[in-house]
Amino acid sequence: MTANANQLGDEDLTLTETAQQKMRELADQVEEDIEGVRVYATPGGCSGVSFGMTFTDQISGEDKVREYDGFKLIVDNGTLGYLKGVEIDFVASDGDDARFVFNNLKPVEGAGCGTCGSNTGGGCG
Repeated sequence: MTANANQLGDEDLTLTETAQQKMRELADQVEEDIEGVRVYATPGGCSGVSFGMTFTDQISGEDKVREYDGFKLIVDNGTLGYLKGVEIDFVASDGDDARFVFNNLKPVEGAGCGTCGSNTGGGCG
């Protein structure tokens, strides 16, 4: 396996500049040693899959990695199957409503409406 085989590309997953800035800011605040920010998928949510992010101190040989200025983005192969072509953005509204948003999520076959986590869609129903 070549070094490029484990690199995330734009066709896999992208971060807006705003999301990159926020992840860099959050990574700078972590006091322990970390390898990067891991994006993961878990069963649940209205689309059948929920996504989250956490700091991690490990990168496995099966992970895909993209290095940004100040942090690495890490995604395992299973999660990447759900996130192919997704853009992660950071949006801050009035008050305390600030969050990462996963744009362009594709519906998971047999589950929900597929608009959860999208800044363009409403809810299911």
